[in-house]
Amino acid sequence: MNLRFYKYQGAGNDFILLDCRQHRVNLSKEQISKMCERKFGIGADGLIYLESPRQNGDHFYMVYFNADGSESTMCGNGGRCIAKFAEDLGMVSDKFYFHAIDGPHWAEVESNQVALGMSDAKAVEARNGAFFVDTGSPHHVEVVEQHPNDFIGFARPIRLAYGDDGTNVNSLAPLSNGFSIRTYERGVEDETLACGTGAVAAAMVAVDQGLTESPVSISALGGELIVRFNGKGPFTDVVLEGLATRSFEGIWKV
Repeated sequence: MNLRFYKYQGAGNDFILLDCRQHRVNLSKEQISKMCERKFGIGADGLIYLESPRQNGDHFYMVYFNADGSESTMCGNGGRCIAKFAEDLGMVSDKFYFHAIDGPHWAEVESNQVALGMSDAKAVEARNGAFFVDTGSPHHVEVVEQHPNDFIGFARPIRLAYGDDGTNVNSLAPLSNGFSIRTYERGVEDETLACGTGAVAAAMVAVDQGLTESPVSISALGGELIVRFNGKGPFTDVVLEGLATRSFEGIWKV
């Protein structure tokens, strides 16, 4: 079977997008992992199905898979990329709506700038000597003066300290006009150039700790993100914003 795919990136967080509205796609974990593999596949941090909507008033439904092929929780930059994908397909204009595994979302696209409405978050918790917050995906956040030199060596034991499901791990360092972030993503099992739900979690920790106020500028290795919300726990009206672009498209033989 020939499968048309589209490659997108948001702040360097890259994804394979599939339009599954007309033809049902049911790839195995092994097939998804092979497509995401960077040396012998297309290469991506994850793969996303754009499916027909499951709720009245929605434009589509989002299904997200990690690079290891496992279906996963919400991906913020993936959500921004699927929003840009939907606009490129001519499906949407102005403000539009979709559901993902964590519930409803809205998006607005202006050129390559994509704003995404994220799930509310309850509160920042003190856990394992740092902070934990679930922003649609679980995140451990450590506030540091400088990022660890061996970031993967720093992050991997923490990822495993959260039980079988694990967590994503972030370090957050202050800049003169915002914060820089490093993220280790479960399911990718490596550092990624950006993580949307991680940027949101880090921004919430920064506000919770009195380091700044919303909106918060987050500088990831792959680009700049802006996070806005109301409150200091619970956090409501959460928005993640940044660039999202199509890189290329092609045919993959399954």
